[in-house]
Amino acid sequence: MREATKILVFHLVWFLCIHVPPMFCANVTYDHRALLIDGKRRVFISGSIHYPRSTPQMWPDLIQKSKDGGLDVIETYVFWNFHEPVRGQYYFEGRGDLVNFVKLVAAAGLYVHLRIGPYACAEWNYGGFPLWLHFIPGIKFRTDNEPFKAEMQRFTAKIVDMMKQENLYASQGGPIILSQIENEYGNIDKPYGAAGKSYIKWAASMATSLNTGVPWVMCQQPDAPDPMINTCNGFYCDQFTPNSNAKPKMWTENWSGWFLSFGGAMPYRPVEDIAFAVARFYQRGGTFQNYYMYHGGTNFGRTSGGPFISTSYDYDAPIDEYGIIRQPKWGHLRDLHKAIKLCEEALIATDPTITSLGSNLEAAVYKSGTVCAAFLANIGTSDSTANFNGNSYQLPAWSVSILPDCKNVVLNTAKINSASTTSSFITQSLKLKEDGGGALEDSSSEWSWISEPIGISKNDSFSKFGLVEQINTTADKSDYLWYSLSIDFEDDVSAQTVLHIESLGHALHAFINGKLAGSGKGNSGNAKVNVDIPITLVAGKNTIDLLSLTVGLQNYGSFFDTWGAGITGPVTLKGLKNGTTIDLSSQQWTYQIGLQGEDLGLSSGSVGQWNSQSNLPKNQPLTWYKTNFVAPSGNDPVAIDFTGMGKGEAWVNGQSIGRFWPTYVSPNSGCATSCNYRGSYSSSKCLKNCGKPSQTLYHVPRSWLQTDSNTLVLFEESGGDPTQISFATKQIGSLCSHV
Repeated sequence: MREATKILVFHLVWFLCIHVPPMFCANVTYDHRALLIDGKRRVFISGSIHYPRSTPQMWPDLIQKSKDGGLDVIETYVFWNFHEPVRGQYYFEGRGDLVNFVKLVAAAGLYVHLRIGPYACAEWNYGGFPLWLHFIPGIKFRTDNEPFKAEMQRFTAKIVDMMKQENLYASQGGPIILSQIENEYGNIDKPYGAAGKSYIKWAASMATSLNTGVPWVMCQQPDAPDPMINTCNGFYCDQFTPNSNAKPKMWTENWSGWFLSFGGAMPYRPVEDIAFAVARFYQRGGTFQNYYMYHGGTNFGRTSGGPFISTSYDYDAPIDEYGIIRQPKWGHLRDLHKAIKLCEEALIATDPTITSLGSNLEAAVYKSGTVCAAFLANIGTSDSTANFNGNSYQLPAWSVSILPDCKNVVLNTAKINSASTTSSFITQSLKLKEDGGGALEDSSSEWSWISEPIGISKNDSFSKFGLVEQINTTADKSDYLWYSLSIDFEDDVSAQTVLHIESLGHALHAFINGKLAGSGKGNSGNAKVNVDIPITLVAGKNTIDLLSLTVGLQNYGSFFDTWGAGITGPVTLKGLKNGTTIDLSSQQWTYQIGLQGEDLGLSSGSVGQWNSQSNLPKNQPLTWYKTNFVAPSGNDPVAIDFTGMGKGEAWVNGQSIGRFWPTYVSPNSGCATSCNYRGSYSSSKCLKNCGKPSQTLYHVPRSWLQTDSNTLVLFEESGGDPTQISFATKQIGSLCSHV
């Protein structure tokens, strides 16, 4: 480089560092030990917060609590279908204001890992892909397919350009020190064959060509091409080794708990086990670890995936769904982070020397010059004593002791010493608004309703011979698809008639001659529905109206975008006169996408002919309900307890708080009164809430509420009593000590 060019580059860098908001302005690289910021190795502790799963009003507090908990980095996915719901029409406002979120992280003095993907998984609807992508001619997702690659590159470049325009990459003075392309493809890439291999090479090359000035990672991708850093996801990553001795050992997802499914028990992960896993990772050479999740949040609207992922995405994270610190998890991990940071100088100076101290006992020593740090681990399930450097150390089972000076223990992962607070929900009646403006306690007289028509009621219905697959038909514009037909019988019909329905999922309601005859649902392990419903037919014309519904679209697996839903058959009438069976599958059905009430915009509460003059219908399927209520006083987080309702969706002041399903009860078995943290954890090891509804409480962000009058709209599918609904506020309780 000629001298004049060097001077020009120097002045350009100087100008950027002076005139760009000068938080970082860093050169981010890596070597075999760690990420380097301006040539200096760093030990990083990171946590995931997904910006659309909370509100902008919550973000500053969540970020500050993360910083107070000892985090250096906030990690988030970017959600393609949230930002581009219609091709070429973008949404980056409200909960989608990614730039604002990144800037708030920077303002708190933290870094950002931006996982662009743009496939996210994340238990998010369709894995983050927009449904319109599915309908592009010739497209095949996540493989060496030109239409897909063109769209993936266009959106990835769009996000990178947005970040660059706001000077948000570290090389520009911003907080973003890492970006991710693709996501856990290595877990499911075998069925894609050679086309999958070439796709990953293309993705790496494409990402690198965008010139972000910061490293890119690929998680769970053992064959990630250089210069991609391949990283680990899991409950434990201490045994992970990157695919090159020139790359650092990084853990992009340490699962702090697990997600909840409708119909499932509630998983939780003891903090002693998380702390053990984290300490083991840094003990064995790791230098970047991220909690997935640090704050899980809420699947508002129809954003949850799965299928059957609950509206709550709490994840048993250190900061709970409502933004309250979860103790002792948050406090113990904060203490762990302090202990690890006391070792940072030694950790970045050298590689560990690992030796055995006996059966299931292991020491790792980082020593360089005058600095020395040690980690002593007991990876067995029985307490033990270890001799190290001439001293004796008590090592509880399944624990790591951290010695920043190779002599004195500052923390053992199994010993919780942090002071703790408790939080609990306080239930209160729903205070409804009278027409005159005053508040009154729960009263059915202040509810109004509209009955959703059963069967075909819209002008855009269409008829077709045979049964259709649901997602290709609705394009996920609605959870709902009606399948309707009429059938005539000349004489009496057997009283033993059974309607047999087979569906790809996820649930259905069957109406015979305008009456609900029966329902069926799948589960998170098997979305398919196979039901036999006893029905009563009449001589003459009979109408069969089947309402099929989705509960979040598939978000994970090879070719998951091709997994279908809906009533694809067969649909038969069994046990007719003389024992005959009629297959209805190939007959002419009439179809309607979505509900009449959806098209009318009833969820806003401001349109429609709401009925309040006669008795409130209770436990009736397909009913819209509306009331006005007074927000609970104070600033405590708010939830609605939907006990008494069946299944549906709820809106507060026009904003969807998500699907509710308090009648889906978890299995009676599988839970224990306590969970032994010793030994390997799995998502089914520690469960609670067996035999109870998976979720009864649903988060209503404070910022969505007005002080005086608020509108609550419900759509109830199967039948419920809205007068049983109550509010709950989450309050922090008394201080208690965990030792």
